[in-house]
Amino acid sequence: MNQDNQKATAPFSCSFSPNVPELMSRLNCTLAITTYQAGKIVFISPKNESNLVQLPRTFPKPMGIALEEQGDKMALACKDEITVFKNSKALAFSYPPKPKVYDSLYMPRSKYYVGPVDIHDLMWGDDGLYAVNTLFSCIAKIGEDYSFTPYWKPPFITEITPEDRCHLNGMAMVNGKPKFATAFCQGNTARSWRDVVTTDGILMDMDSNEVIVPNIPMPHSPRIFNNELFLLLSATGEFVKIQINEGKYDVICNLNGFVRGMAHIEDYVFIAISKLRENSSTFAKLDIAGKSKNAKIMIVHLPTGSVQGEITYHTSVDEIYDIQILPNKIRPNIMNSAKEDHKLGVVLPESTYWAKQNEEAKN
Repeated sequence: MNQDNQKATAPFSCSFSPNVPELMSRLNCTLAITTYQAGKIVFISPKNESNLVQLPRTFPKPMGIALEEQGDKMALACKDEITVFKNSKALAFSYPPKPKVYDSLYMPRSKYYVGPVDIHDLMWGDDGLYAVNTLFSCIAKIGEDYSFTPYWKPPFITEITPEDRCHLNGMAMVNGKPKFATAFCQGNTARSWRDVVTTDGILMDMDSNEVIVPNIPMPHSPRIFNNELFLLLSATGEFVKIQINEGKYDVICNLNGFVRGMAHIEDYVFIAISKLRENSSTFAKLDIAGKSKNAKIMIVHLPTGSVQGEITYHTSVDEIYDIQILPNKIRPNIMNSAKEDHKLGVVLPESTYWAKQNEEAKN
């Protein structure tokens, strides 16, 4: 493993396999991860073919990341709100603190105040944003008229109420609509999943309301890659491919950690592993309890199921929820609303400017 230039005790210190920067450079991409435990979204980019560079930004309990196909529009689910960002290459190029450093800049454009509903997966559909509303046990449509609009709920859930009855957490889209969902159980009472968290997980087809695969260990992150359905089994550390018609799955590889969050580019799948909380009674039940000692990002070669590299965090990052790939972006930036700076970037359909620069030019 190569050690980056930071000391092991520095914030966001990590080590990585020697081939990772070169691979990410060839793939021409940046990774975006959310760590709700640290309150950050982190961009991980190839600095050159030997080193990585990170950019952490503070957000309140960031969870799901939604990206449109080309990656220029992003939505981020946080503690009680969803922020929508749009990339501006022109503002990135002229970013006052570091001009000519960034190749893209995600600027906040709108915000939805959804309330503390514990949103997990978040995705763009053909007609807007869809979210897994875990507290209310439903898939929700996000819009400006309401905190959320229920779109689908499992048939065993009798009412939309804030009780996290089955720990609905994952969602996969097909043809621009939510199609598959994961939950920890089929319970219909408040937090009924806690006693069966390692055994009673399900994968569901939302169109038919049928359970495709029952009794799976803590399913997360259902994703469609190359028109096939994949899934992470967090309790066992397995990355699996679903045989939808047969109601079973094939194990691609076992990553020996609490897997949750994955993204795909070309022949590679980037999978996040979280460090397990030692004082958690839920995590203590897992077979991998003694193995998830560091948060990591594992790179799996999809055709062979072999691990091709990894990034291991030593400080700051313990629990990762989502991971997304920003295509054709080698050094992106993102603005939060914690400072006033984001208000100074003005974007028009055919031009951009930084208000502060303009004001200084007049003086």
